[in-house]
Amino acid sequence: MSVASTDAPAAKSAGAKSEVSDVVIRIAGNSQDGIQAMGAFLARLAGRSEQDVMTYMTIPSTISGGPSIFQVRIGTGEVVSSGDDADVLLAFYQHSYNEHIGALRKGGIVLYDSGHVTPNADWEQQYRHVAIPIAGLTVEAIGGTARDKGKNMYALGLVTKLFDLDVEKLRGLITEKFQAKDESVLSNAMDAFDSGYAYSLGHLLETFKFADSRRRGAKQVVMNGNEALAYGLVAAGVRFGAGYPITPWSDIMELLRRELPKYGGTFVQCEDEIASIAMALGASYAGRVAVTGSSGPGLSLKTEALGWGIMAEVPLVVVDVQRGGPSTGLPTNVEQSDLNIACFGGHGDSPRIVIAPANVEECFHMAIEAVNLARQYSVPVILLTDQAIATRIEAFPEPDLKSLVQDIAPDMSPVPEHKPYDLESPNGAARHRPPGTRILSGKYPIVTGLEHDEFGHPTASPALHAQMSAKRRRKLQVLSEALPVPPVYGGEDASVLLVGWGSTLGPIQEAVDRARAAGESVSAIHLRHLHPLPAGLGELFNRFPNIRVIEMNDEGVYGYGQLAGLLRARFCTVKIRGINKTDGLAFKVRDIVERIRGELADSLRKL
Repeated sequence: MSVASTDAPAAKSAGAKSEVSDVVIRIAGNSQDGIQAMGAFLARLAGRSEQDVMTYMTIPSTISGGPSIFQVRIGTGEVVSSGDDADVLLAFYQHSYNEHIGALRKGGIVLYDSGHVTPNADWEQQYRHVAIPIAGLTVEAIGGTARDKGKNMYALGLVTKLFDLDVEKLRGLITEKFQAKDESVLSNAMDAFDSGYAYSLGHLLETFKFADSRRRGAKQVVMNGNEALAYGLVAAGVRFGAGYPITPWSDIMELLRRELPKYGGTFVQCEDEIASIAMALGASYAGRVAVTGSSGPGLSLKTEALGWGIMAEVPLVVVDVQRGGPSTGLPTNVEQSDLNIACFGGHGDSPRIVIAPANVEECFHMAIEAVNLARQYSVPVILLTDQAIATRIEAFPEPDLKSLVQDIAPDMSPVPEHKPYDLESPNGAARHRPPGTRILSGKYPIVTGLEHDEFGHPTASPALHAQMSAKRRRKLQVLSEALPVPPVYGGEDASVLLVGWGSTLGPIQEAVDRARAAGESVSAIHLRHLHPLPAGLGELFNRFPNIRVIEMNDEGVYGYGQLAGLLRARFCTVKIRGINKTDGLAFKVRDIVERIRGELADSLRKL
């Protein structure tokens, strides 16, 4: 817990109040307890209170539920990770207490349900324990029949009191959440919250108050990555989508199914993944970029039709929200193991574009970029997110929608002649006219998955196949030259360069900050464009004697992961190695720092 002033003590006597600037709260219980809803209330309140916030959650993959956590980090300054150690642990059960006490910093606060938790005497010496009969008090507040559905709201009241949060804003959020349900649901939720807030903590420990936020006056939106990505697609002009449910993609599908009709669009839930991408390709060919999506298992099924889209040069956005694999793997855990299939999945030479946002805000903006790249280069674009970004909540500046929202409705104006696969295309991209467009010459092109001539007619000509393959390749070469090299975080003359992609951005940046504060020569870059890579990346890599790629996938047979493999193949240097993990959990800052120091102790020359 970061106190707002350096001379303020981290802990005071019961009844006192401390001012804080950064707090990590971990809620541990079962998924049936509504702890995700409780954490989301805290996160969304932070965003509406001009604070920064980032969350992290784990949920069981079984329908019957089970142990689950929700961690929320709230700060008055910039928050780039969900935090290594919690300042407050709220434990509903004995297993919650036993399994997560180690996530609490020494001297941190444990709020536990005394009706379900017996504290460990040794741990009572290391952490500040506060016993509250949460379940029993919830029964007193709203009655026995609703206690299992109400104790999360009671606990929310406790945390609200502990950190002097805005009660009226929270009451407003609770009303928004439950007003569409039966009146008794909202009444019980509000009664439980009010009872928790009324519980006296003053005789047990000091309370806290957040310092003034450095974001005061900022207009913010608060949402998770799946929501941001879906709204980005709507802003980009997408009006058709097709998909099949799978965790953690399903939330995007549900949001598009709800929102697209408001703008004259449609989302179709298909019978399977193959039908989904086929339907989306058909809609894109009709003249307006469409979207389909899935997670790793679904992307595997989509690859044949993806190849058709590459051969026919039909623009398309394919969202892959990565989870642990292979097969059904770890449906509710994070992994970055779909990069290889995203870049190369399918038969034949089938170049496509692959990009990856690094946080929730980028999910919105890169959804728009994906649509624009698909249109500009007439190619499928795979947008790789992961379970961590998909489910975590962040606050970010409200986008300027007037400048971002675009209309990509097809132009049906007649044209004298139309040769979609013109070999002289400057960037190699095809230029399709929407079906139904009048071609004055009377020579209408066709679209097929067979190799074709410039009008789309099938051909087995060896010369044409070579020319068309080069044309499809040229699209990615032109894009590569246009992509900017990512900025270096830290000094450009460091002895170690960390390379990341996707949701690892925050922990990597904090690891660089921690290492440089210790006088160690470490910097980082983060890649958003993974295939093709920016053309100037090699020159940047030449400046650093040691390069370590941080990614959540297996180190493979040769000691490096999937992005590291791409970079080694591209730049032919053994100084690129991997720092990998496959436990289904996000990187902690200390994981990265300890691995760097363990592997590169002799190379970490001082600043």
